[in-house]
Amino acid sequence: MKRPNRDNGDSMRMISRRGLIIGGAQVAVAGALAWRMQSMQVEQADQFRLLAEENRINIRLIPPARGLIFDRNGHPLAENEQNYRVVMVREDAGDVEEVLAKLMQIVDLDPEAVAKAVEEINRRSPFVPVTIADRLRWEDVAEININAPALPGITAEVGLSRAYPFGAPLGHVVGYVGPVSDYDLSRIDDQDPLLQIPKFQIGKTGVENKLERTLRGAAGTKRIEVNALGRVMRELDRQEGTKGADVQLTIDAKLQTYCQARLDGESAGAVVIDLENGDLRAVCSSPSFDPNLFVRGISVKDWGDLNENKYRPLAAKAVQGIYPPGSTFKMVTALAALEGGVISPDETVYCPGHTDVFGTRFHCWKRAGHGNMNLNESIKQSCDCYYYEISQRIGIDKIAEMARKLGIGIKHDLPLSAVANGLAPDKAWKAEVRGEDWRIGDTVNASIGQGYVLTSPLHLAVMTARIATGREVTPRLIKSVSGVETPSGLGDNLGINENTLRRIRAAMDDVVNHQRGTARRSRIVADGMRMAGKTGTSQVRRITAEERARGVTSNADLPWERRDHALFVDFAPSENPKFAVAVIVEHGGGGSTAAAPIARDITLQALYDGTPPLEAYPSADRGRIAEQQSRIEELIATVDNVQDRA
Repeated sequence: MKRPNRDNGDSMRMISRRGLIIGGAQVAVAGALAWRMQSMQVEQADQFRLLAEENRINIRLIPPARGLIFDRNGHPLAENEQNYRVVMVREDAGDVEEVLAKLMQIVDLDPEAVAKAVEEINRRSPFVPVTIADRLRWEDVAEININAPALPGITAEVGLSRAYPFGAPLGHVVGYVGPVSDYDLSRIDDQDPLLQIPKFQIGKTGVENKLERTLRGAAGTKRIEVNALGRVMRELDRQEGTKGADVQLTIDAKLQTYCQARLDGESAGAVVIDLENGDLRAVCSSPSFDPNLFVRGISVKDWGDLNENKYRPLAAKAVQGIYPPGSTFKMVTALAALEGGVISPDETVYCPGHTDVFGTRFHCWKRAGHGNMNLNESIKQSCDCYYYEISQRIGIDKIAEMARKLGIGIKHDLPLSAVANGLAPDKAWKAEVRGEDWRIGDTVNASIGQGYVLTSPLHLAVMTARIATGREVTPRLIKSVSGVETPSGLGDNLGINENTLRRIRAAMDDVVNHQRGTARRSRIVADGMRMAGKTGTSQVRRITAEERARGVTSNADLPWERRDHALFVDFAPSENPKFAVAVIVEHGGGGSTAAAPIARDITLQALYDGTPPLEAYPSADRGRIAEQQSRIEELIATVDNVQDRA
């Protein structure tokens, strides 16, 4: 049936309204889309461009060149040398073992090192390069490049590696670097992202460790394009980092090398201080170790040799080792008594060979005794009973106070590993640490540097420097950083009466130069080079009454580890002091026989800034000294070779 015209009209009007509504909605949606497109393409274009870049571009760190370390004369002690290495990318190599087998036919590689590299390859992502071997020769690199088609995934690279031209003589001072370990990350509060780079090297010991942030520098960056898997496609640009600061030490490499050679064959330590500014000219521990062994990855054999050596080459005896100072401590007791007014320089104390204190007998080293002793004679002949007596008058607290004033029992702030505090004990210390009352016998023992008193060669060198100058000499190891000089270590006046110090110095001069001085055989005879010093013998075992009755066993008849430590301290020239020296020879026997000759030779080497003339030695010693100088000069020649190479 045909629809009426009225119905048709209504239908058309309805369709028109719907069309308008739908059309309007479509226009609104299109407008909203257009507005959003404009917003994203124009107003937010930079933001989305950055997001897109981040999806395909990574920023990677570039390790900076490590700062160099020099001695006071510009000799390089730690440098960066060009290092050829070979790396492998597992995903490019395919069959890793097959490729490595081919590589080992071309280049002579350590199988143990290759095995460790394979473990590293399997731990890392397949696209991360892993070092197979480093310190290759240029000829090896050329062979690898020639055979590149047969070595998929293998690439030869050039980088920087730490090297120590002087090796063992500076091992304890400069230290060495090594890869960052989990232990390192756990114990240091350092958020530098460089530490997250695989095998990034940081200082492990010595100056390398203590000045790590200064030497490390700041990282550079490079922008690289990567695919969806994170694989590097190409490098877009780079910004090099900031090289670490160069550091100059106060150490004299020639003198340090001489000291190390002079201590050869002994378990010993020596320190030389420049009295003008507190500069440490030499800090030696014998035997030492070659730090290059650790940088390259020390072998099991080398590590075993170092650990099993009874002379402990890894121990920095000059600053870390602490020992009873023996009679070298007598100047401390004497100064405390004189400054405290409990004895005058000319007052005498009778030495019968022993002193009885509340039923305990304390013996002098000279069994028959020294007779009447005044201050000068007690130091010159090293009488023990004199100090047993005056120490009871002044008391331990005053002795400890003087010891600390002279630099004993405190930790000197040096950028070296494990610098010892030492110990200048007093009543409060024993009550706090041991929970016991201080006894008179403790004071008597301490008065001659035994008992609880502990010092390092560094402490004794500082003590001697302060006695020689009357100033608070502070040891300085860093001369400058990036060319900027560090403060002098000369220090302020100690506040000790100068007349008192003069008497102590005169007595120390007699120790070396008087006919009855304990170190006369080690005197210096050159005009203007006269030396003042003090011997010390530190007992390491208890001598029983039975042994004293039958005669004390000589050190020569004892096993090495039961012999006394030998010590000697000195300053020179005695009239115008320039250097202070302290030497300890572990289980060396007597200070006058084992330590004093070494200290004398080191002192002369410092005074002459090189090999001294034979005329500086007593005539009886010149033949032996000539042979010794000839042997040591060959070792010192390596210093000039290092400078020429640099």
